[in-house]
Amino acid sequence: MSDWWTYTLSDLLMFSKPTYFRLFALLNEAVWPAHLVALLTGLALVAAIVRGAGKAGRLAAALLALCWIWVAWTYHAQRYAGINLAAPYFAMGFALQTVLLCWLATRRRAPAIASWRGPLGGLAFALVLAALLVYPLFAVFDGRGWQQAEVFGIAPDPTVAATLGMLLLWRAPWFLWIVPLLWCAVSGATLMELRSPQAWALPAAGLLALAAMLVARLRMRPLPRQHRHTSSIG
Repeated sequence: MSDWWTYTLSDLLMFSKPTYFRLFALLNEAVWPAHLVALLTGLALVAAIVRGAGKAGRLAAALLALCWIWVAWTYHAQRYAGINLAAPYFAMGFALQTVLLCWLATRRRAPAIASWRGPLGGLAFALVLAALLVYPLFAVFDGRGWQQAEVFGIAPDPTVAATLGMLLLWRAPWFLWIVPLLWCAVSGATLMELRSPQAWALPAAGLLALAAMLVARLRMRPLPRQHRHTSSIG
């Protein structure tokens, strides 16, 4: 029996960097002009953030659910599965996140969107804008050309980045964070092994969003009764 514990991620990858990013060129060519719909979806998310009403929160959750299931099928199941044996499991994870987002969009209490003008909202808004505007530029900066650009609603990483921003604005329950954060780890590790300059981007976004959410929850936590009594006396 081989010593399986001596293997590293690079030993398990079955593809090279050119092969990995060529998937996005093939994907972009196959689904065009779905990019126009993805752009409108991204603009609708921005409008929902600015508006911040209950109906806008439902709309944003529903639109993100559509993006997640689209990526699950067109990217993970139909294309990434051709070079990565784990891709069907990734597709199931994205499908699970779709179900959770649909639950958020349809539950009795609409998901409220926090103000984007504060520090937490500003970070969340920046994540959404980065997913829409910055992620496609990574392909150009890396010398791969626009054909291999990763677009929100089409490719997984920018879709996850925008979702992290919306989860912050929603103050979303913890179980809605699991799949996006797991994908941050998986994508970051894969891109690091491929020596891609953008490997840091999604893990950094996940860590920033998680840290901001934890800080916000700690600030919202009520003081212990004894501490409140002491404070009122002072």
